[in-house]
Amino acid sequence: MSLPFHTHLHGKIAELVIEHPPVNALDSAGWTALAKGIEDLGNEPESSVIVIRAEGRGFCAGVDIKEMAAHPERIVELNAGNYATFKAVHRNPKPVIVAVHGFVLGGGIGISGAADILIASEDAKFGLPEIDRGAMGGGAHMRRLFPVQKLRYLAFTGEMISAAETFKYGGIERVVPREQLRDTAMEIAGKIATKSPYLLKITKESLTGVGDRELEDQYRWEQGFTLQAYLSPDSIEARKAFAEKRDAKF
Repeated sequence: MSLPFHTHLHGKIAELVIEHPPVNALDSAGWTALAKGIEDLGNEPESSVIVIRAEGRGFCAGVDIKEMAAHPERIVELNAGNYATFKAVHRNPKPVIVAVHGFVLGGGIGISGAADILIASEDAKFGLPEIDRGAMGGGAHMRRLFPVQKLRYLAFTGEMISAAETFKYGGIERVVPREQLRDTAMEIAGKIATKSPYLLKITKESLTGVGDRELEDQYRWEQGFTLQAYLSPDSIEARKAFAEKRDAKF
């Protein structure tokens, strides 16, 4: 299987680039591989900081809905891959900078919400379209970007929200023109890379323990409802409608 990403080492900066056309939506095997790739960078001895970004039309469209429509039995493997990926970012021993552009959906929200620092291009838009795809999930990580009522509005409607509006809620460090996105992420990573690797490691561990040690537990709670949703007739209809490019009928 060809990997849906590639990695590079630039001195003390490790870079992981998601590149899986057309929309960077990963299947169950792809999410499992991505989790391992991020974990491997965390264990890489030469680097001190990780940058995750993507090429193509958008950062990440989440999961491959067509795979789920054709193989609903893979939901457990998919859930495991999502969980492992977001945990690999959140619990990584190194600071993780995520730089997003275009659409940031589903699993893209999980990666963004798990990040230590989030950079967005001016064209970035965030969304949780799960309610229109017969699924659940994303709220645990999205709540790190939005206050509770805004999160619920986005989850109930499936609407997108711009990077400029998201920035107002404090979850994004910077919003920059698309052509400056990578350079901005690398600039910030460069500042972090000058610090002591040991002190970076314990600083991240300390901050994670103080602020959000229960993030994985919260997401695990959500995933129980994801499985419940996938077993329902409405979820089956939603996935079929999406795959067939038609309106769902409930």
